[in-house]
Amino acid sequence: MKFSTLLKTAAAVGCLSGLALAPVAHADVKLNGSGASFPFPLYSKWFKDFSKENKDIRVDYQAKGSGAGIQDLINGVVDFAASDAAMKEDEMSQVKQGVVLLPITAGEVVLAYNVEGVEELKLPRDVYPQIFLGTITKWNDPKIADANPGVDLPDEDITVVVRSDSSGTTYVFTGHLSEISGDFKDAVGQAKAPNWPDSDKLIKAPKNDGVTAQIKQIPGSIGYIEYGYAKLTGQPSALLENKAGNFVAPGPESGAAALASAEFPGGTLPGSDVPNLIAWVWDPAGENAYPIATFTWLLLYAEQDDDKAAALRKLVDYVTSEEAQGQADGLGYIPLPEEVIEKVRAAAEYVK
Repeated sequence: MKFSTLLKTAAAVGCLSGLALAPVAHADVKLNGSGASFPFPLYSKWFKDFSKENKDIRVDYQAKGSGAGIQDLINGVVDFAASDAAMKEDEMSQVKQGVVLLPITAGEVVLAYNVEGVEELKLPRDVYPQIFLGTITKWNDPKIADANPGVDLPDEDITVVVRSDSSGTTYVFTGHLSEISGDFKDAVGQAKAPNWPDSDKLIKAPKNDGVTAQIKQIPGSIGYIEYGYAKLTGQPSALLENKAGNFVAPGPESGAAALASAEFPGGTLPGSDVPNLIAWVWDPAGENAYPIATFTWLLLYAEQDDDKAAALRKLVDYVTSEEAQGQADGLGYIPLPEEVIEKVRAAAEYVK
């Protein structure tokens, strides 16, 4: 692939994420954030539109990966962060100001692939964990062929592309694989930066856009990315077998069906009076549910400068508005249900 084409691809999925998204002259309040690349295409639009409507507030966001965003929040070098892995109790305990975790949108982790001539690919739930373990290594493996009758699968090595950074997308993906495969749980397990099997057919790339670019340029490759990146770049994604035994394509309906069974635990975050809005669905049971879906969270300080706290509450009010949530579907994300929006807005009042 030509370098100019790669640049266009990278820009399309937000590779230039270190730039200020919404430069507004003479802003009275500047909000600097960092973290997850998973929601970057949507955050880019939201934060730009919000700053246009609110000339006195400027929002800059760097998509560095969930792990880096959490560390930035702990170190106090940002005004907010974002993570697909939420935060663990030991991470929250390191934030002296206290934290407020708000699910702001949701999305699906898809298996994007580059196999010439294969327009539709079905992957059984006992197959795709084995691909990422390195125990299924050929595209024409009998287990893949049996699920795809009539498809001309090549006698070609599978190149697996994974994240090189500490990633919430990886945390969600490995959480699902650990839930459905004991072999994967024992060998790799769930982590933001797991120890993948050693293989000359496994390569690493930073952030969702980096993985997407690698898949696009490497024939015979497969990797996990957020659905919005696949949608923006036209990269094919596999149909995955869900818990009910159905092969399901990613999309707004199947993603919403997956999250329909999410239950918030109630109560408060450890050591605080902030409502606990952390919910996971590692292996949804719905007939039409896509098997890998998750919320993604904004991470805010509970106590901070009055002007920044007010600006952040205003930002939350905007991104949970009907207008903003209505933009999620078009960019490959799942709008929040109304009952979740109500919980988010109530929890945002703890930002003071």
